[in-house]
Amino acid sequence: MTIGSNARNNIKAFFTPDELAGFLAISKSTVYRLVNKRQLPFHKIGGVLRFRRDDIERYLDTERIEPIKL
Repeated sequence: MTIGSNARNNIKAFFTPDELAGFLAISKSTVYRLVNKRQLPFHKIGGVLRFRRDDIERYLDTERIEPIKL
């Protein structure tokens, strides 16, 4: 059975905790702390944490702090 291109793209759309830490430039322990506080959107697949790139990008948009206009 071969994986179609859409399935391959979906696989790449998920981060592991290590990959997410690198993507966000934070420590892996910070990733786990944010997960434990339910501040980061995540999936648990077979007991393994995965983070969908689209969810993380939406999360970053909601956490954005606008500059103060002087």
